[in-house]
Amino acid sequence: MPSYVHRLATRDDLPVIVDIYNSTVASREVTADTEPITVQSREQWFADHTPERRPLWVIHDADDKSDKPAVIGWLSYSNFYGRPAYSGTAEVSIYIAEQARGKGIGRYCLELAIAHAPRVDVHTLLGFIFGHNAPSLALFGKYGFEKWAHFPRVANLDGVERDLIILGKRVA
Repeated sequence: MPSYVHRLATRDDLPVIVDIYNSTVASREVTADTEPITVQSREQWFADHTPERRPLWVIHDADDKSDKPAVIGWLSYSNFYGRPAYSGTAEVSIYIAEQARGKGIGRYCLELAIAHAPRVDVHTLLGFIFGHNAPSLALFGKYGFEKWAHFPRVANLDGVERDLIILGKRVA
């Protein structure tokens, strides 16, 4: 079984973070973006991720002992709704490099997200997942996330209307 390690992302990681994100756009299963994004368009998003409240981690293979191990995925907490009363709630995002999918990185990331939440005063985690993204729905379900909201046909992906499911879990 492969093992993984994580570290806080640095600005130098942003290009690979964007590349991994963009690798999911064409599938129409993971993101509501319909065109690839740019590094420049993610500068503010990156700056909004601070270690003490909304961390952004990159994931490496623990067996990669090179000077600069390859980033094979990333995990972030993002604000749920930009008002102070929701500061204890965070949206979890997990993105995995195409060649690394199906190897347990999603499990690693979700376990990290759940374990770390109390350290940054997060008591509730949310996952925003398309209704047709069965692998992600199953992964979050395996870790006790429950369906808290169902928004039918709110996304239009190439003329196909898709549902958005919000899964939630109290972690503290």
